[in-house]
Amino acid sequence: MSTLVLIRHGQATPFQRESDKLSSLGEQQATAVGEYLVSTGERVDAVFTGTLARQTATEAAVARVFAAHGVDWPSSQATAGWNEYDAPGVLSVLVPALAARDERFASLVKEFEEARGTPQQNRYFQRMFEIAMVLWLDGSVDVEGVEPFHAFEHRVSTSLAAIQGVAGSRRVAVFTSGGPIGLVMQRVLKAPSRTFLDVNWRVRNTSITEFVYGDGRISLDSFNSVAHLPVDLRSFR
Repeated sequence: MSTLVLIRHGQATPFQRESDKLSSLGEQQATAVGEYLVSTGERVDAVFTGTLARQTATEAAVARVFAAHGVDWPSSQATAGWNEYDAPGVLSVLVPALAARDERFASLVKEFEEARGTPQQNRYFQRMFEIAMVLWLDGSVDVEGVEPFHAFEHRVSTSLAAIQGVAGSRRVAVFTSGGPIGLVMQRVLKAPSRTFLDVNWRVRNTSITEFVYGDGRISLDSFNSVAHLPVDLRSFR
């Protein structure tokens, strides 16, 4: 049997101009998960990342920790298949389209804009974003310029199948985002599609989710572990 270790990236900077980079907290989280992985003493045979900066930077921080301890760490392979769903497209294209046709949704957008930069911005953002994401998932609003759910689902599933298709007993680490982790969970548990979103909302930064796989089967072993993070380093966004 082989083990697939899915690691969410460290905290990024979602409400700033440069949103695809690790925050100071994200850097600390990435170092902490690296120290934990070294401490287990378990061999890692292959490493994959998405191509987003927050994903590759998290993996790079872990690689530096391994190097500092003199422990081997495989060269990472970046593939867009493990990238997050098209949140920028949802926000820049789908959200305005929804606001233009639905006054109630437009009021949620306005509330979020008014809350920007305040301690309440995450709460108002989530109210707006969850509605937009459900409509994106269902495909009930057709807009150009946004990667549809079925395309996201296909690329993540293809990336997962490529890992499962390599024979032998391996431990594979993938540095990715909450969306792909939620989708793999949904597929492994054979749950309804919307389960992917429910899981996605709960995935913490640099959390570890593990699966065991082999002979065409894959099973969940653990989900969303942040035991390696002190309480003051834990975050969702």
